[in-house]
Amino acid sequence: MDPFGHIGKFLIIVGVMIILLGGLLLLVGKIPFFGRLPGDIIIQRKNFTFYFPLATSLLLSIILSLILWLIGRR
Repeated sequence: MDPFGHIGKFLIIVGVMIILLGGLLLLVGKIPFFGRLPGDIIIQRKNFTFYFPLATSLLLSIILSLILWLIGRR
């Protein structure tokens, strides 16, 4: 196969992944507890807001680790 065929397949795969990620980001805003878990750090001042989703990041890490572990298991 010519080199452009490989590049074309790669670009199609990357495009599909971007579309799936965009759809996921649209759906994440509709989950009521996502991003507002106990353990998420929010500091609000007069002209400044700092938000660090610590608990949400840990939960996503655990879920993604389990999914990848299940996929990689053979």
